[in-house]
Amino acid sequence: MEENVLSRGQQQVRERVLDAGLCTGCGACIDVCPYFRSYRGRTAVLFPCTVEEGRCFAWCPKINVDLDDLSRRFFGTVYDGAPLGTYQSIATAKAGPAVKKAAFQAGGVVSALTYFALTKGFIDGAVVTDREGLLPVPRFVTNPDDILACASSKYSAAPTLSAVNRAVAEGHGTIGLVGTPCQVLAASQMRFNALQREDFVDPFGLIIGLFCTWAVDYRLFESFLAERVDIANIRKIDIPPPPSEVLQVFGANGDVQEFPLEEIRELVPEGCSYCIDMTSEFSDISVGVLEGRPDMNTLIVRTDRGKQLVDEAVSEGYLEVSPMPAENLEHLAWAAGNKKKRALSRAKEEGMIDCEGAEPLFYLRMGADVLARLTTT
Repeated sequence: MEENVLSRGQQQVRERVLDAGLCTGCGACIDVCPYFRSYRGRTAVLFPCTVEEGRCFAWCPKINVDLDDLSRRFFGTVYDGAPLGTYQSIATAKAGPAVKKAAFQAGGVVSALTYFALTKGFIDGAVVTDREGLLPVPRFVTNPDDILACASSKYSAAPTLSAVNRAVAEGHGTIGLVGTPCQVLAASQMRFNALQREDFVDPFGLIIGLFCTWAVDYRLFESFLAERVDIANIRKIDIPPPPSEVLQVFGANGDVQEFPLEEIRELVPEGCSYCIDMTSEFSDISVGVLEGRPDMNTLIVRTDRGKQLVDEAVSEGYLEVSPMPAENLEHLAWAAGNKKKRALSRAKEEGMIDCEGAEPLFYLRMGADVLARLTTT
C-alpha cells in the first residue's frame, strides 16, 4: 500500500525513526500516546494508531525537524550552522557558596541553576533524570532539595521527556527541563503549536541543555559493566574531559575503575551518529564540562530568559562565573563543528535532508547553501 505522505502520525514515526534505527529514546512520544512505551532505554510501539496528525510526529527530534523555523522562533534568524549555535555569552562557571553541598558532576552548575530557578519561582517544577541502580529514570520534582539528590551524569539514553508529558497531563506548567541535545530539540518542537490545538500552552519555563557527544544504549551498557564490576556497588560514573579517553566507575568503597572510551563507544545506538548538535543549541542555557578543569563547567547563555536567571544566580551567590579561556572556546567550537559536519554529511549521503520544503518525511529541513557549506570537505 502506498504511504500517505500527508499523514504525520505513528506509522511514519515507526517506519522512519524506530525501524530505521534513528530513535534515541528521548521520551517525547511516551506518556502522551498510550501506544508508545519505553523499556530499559528503548522505545516500542504496543498497538497501531490511526491518528494522522499526532504529537508523536510533531515532537520527534528525528523527523521533519525544520531548523530554519526553529531558529526564527527562538532567535529571530535563519539557521546558519554555527558550531555552537546562537548565543549571547560563553563563560566558565561553578556552583556558588549559597548552594547546599551535594555530589555534583563537574562544577555543579546545572544543579545550582535548577535549584535556584525552583527556589526563586522561575519555574514551578523541574524534569530531571534520576537513576535506579544504573537505569536512568525521569522525575518531575517540585522540592529544590530533590534537584541535588539527582545531581550526576547518567550517560545512558533516557526517556526524560515522558516526565514532561505526565506533568502537563497533571496540570503543571512553567516546567524546567534538564536535557541532552536530542531531548532539548524535541522540547523545542513541543513549545510551538504544531497541531493548532485551541488548548495549547507552552509548558516550559526554562530549558537547560547539556553538552553531549553520544549516549550509550542502557541494556548494552548494563551488560558491559555487569561483566566487569559489581553494579550494586556503583556510586557514580564519569567521563573526564579530553584528553582522558576513559570512563570512570566509582564504587561505594572509594575504588575507581577505568575503561577505554573506544570500548564504550561500541555501545552507542545508531541514532546518535545522526545528531548534529553537541551543545543543545535550542536551550535557554547550555552547560558542559570545561576541558582541562573537571571541577568547572562551560556555561553558554542563549536567551534573555537564560541571561536573567544566570545574572540573578550570580548576584545571590548561587553561581560563580569567570571568563572563558580563548583556547578552550576554540577547541569547543572545533569539536562541536566536527560533530555537526559528520552527522550532516552522513544524513545528506543517505538522502535524509530536505532543502526544498516539499514534504514532511525527511529527518532535517534546512537551507541548501548552509548544508553545502557545512558538508564541503
